Amino acid sequence: MDVEILARIQFAFTIAFHYIYPPLSIGLGLLMVIFEGQYLRTKNKEYETLARFWTRIFALTFGIGVATGIVMEFEFGTNWATYSKYVGDVFGSALAAEGIFAFALESGFLGVLLFGWNRVKPIVHFISTLGVFFGSMFSAVWIVIANSWQQTPAGYHIVGEGMDARAEIVDFWAMAFNPSAVDRLTHVWIGAFLAGAFLVLSVHAYYLLKGRHVEISKKAFKIALFVAAFFSLSQLFTGHSSAEGVAKNQPAKLAAMEGHFEESAAADMYILGWVDTENEKVSGIKIPHGLSFLLHQDFEKEVTGLNAFPKEDRPSQVNAVFQFYHLMVAIGMALIALSLLGLYFLRKERIFEKKWLLQLFVWAVILPQLANQFGWFAAEMGRQPWVVYGLLRTSDALSQAVTANQVLFSLIMFSIIYSILLILFLYLLTKKIKHGPYEDHLEVQRNRQSDIANSLIK
Repeated sequence: MDVEILARIQFAFTIAFHYIYPPLSIGLGLLMVIFEGQYLRTKNKEYETLARFWTRIFALTFGIGVATGIVMEFEFGTNWATYSKYVGDVFGSALAAEGIFAFALESGFLGVLLFGWNRVKPIVHFISTLGVFFGSMFSAVWIVIANSWQQTPAGYHIVGEGMDARAEIVDFWAMAFNPSAVDRLTHVWIGAFLAGAFLVLSVHAYYLLKGRHVEISKKAFKIALFVAAFFSLSQLFTGHSSAEGVAKNQPAKLAAMEGHFEESAAADMYILGWVDTENEKVSGIKIPHGLSFLLHQDFEKEVTGLNAFPKEDRPSQVNAVFQFYHLMVAIGMALIALSLLGLYFLRKERIFEKKWLLQLFVWAVILPQLANQFGWFAAEMGRQPWVVYGLLRTSDALSQAVTANQVLFSLIMFSIIYSILLILFLYLLTKKIKHGPYEDHLEVQRNRQSDIANSLIK
């Protein structure tokens, strides 16, 4: 197989696997802050137990996330050396900022978060939880900035020519706040909050169905449901803003997302469909001129199509981009519907009687993960054939010395190692969930004694 295809498969495989864990860490961080904040506010020990339980799961997720993220930095040097040389000043500064401002903050407070229970004052521990949460969010900031600069380069100039050409930063803030950075960051953050909220909903729906840890699970479920409903609705606005940004800055990508081929014409919006790239047609269920209205609030306004670009500058896998984009949108709508349905039955005080709904929440844990992955696939495949949009083609970014056999060998090796890591993660996660929120019987007794003491004081 071609070395470029293999290198792209390897990078897609490793980053897709890694991208399971950071969103979970960010999302669980938010829930941990809420649970611990509720404990400080109410002094109810059940909230402290929830914070401790989800901190243990956060630690597992964080550890696997760090381990799987290291590999990608080596891939830049081995498989993508020309790319690293070209964007090293830009990409390197963003990664360095992540290490200095984000990872250091996150790691600095992580020790207190994990081992500070009963050793520091509750407020100090809460500040540590906030530090870890904000650290994980800042980490996402710099990674998204680095990726967004590749989508919409800004604040740079090119020095050198030919193989010696490279991008240098001339305006750091223009680089950091490049045209797509803010839209993409809010979209990624909210995707992460949904991943965390639906994991909490899934686990506590499971406990409720099994009749275990019922009272504490009701508290966790209600909080996570409000978080899920708020952010699933919020994602509508960030998604719309992102689509407008893509239309303005990367019109070929947007045209691929909707299978719009005509050079300049009013564009339909498809609910679902299939793209026949050979005949440049889409068959499916559509809203006539819906894309024109979505972007310009005018059904007749023209939208730039794929035929406005030379064939060598268009995404080559239009149907794949179309499908991943529509799957992401469909899952987003499903998350909104499920969250609002949950709120409806919560308001009716019947949600914990609806076993079919709790079962839906148990299995819905996979949906935010799939949406995050599909959205990333659509964004990255839609950017092709550019690794840095309009500046450097993916085919020109490869290392000159690496061979197909070397990339294939490392891909097989990573597949084996990551499969083992996934099995280990699922085994440890299942073990912690089966064990439950209470670390031991002493904690149960401690909580009961605390509740009795509080009731006597009142």
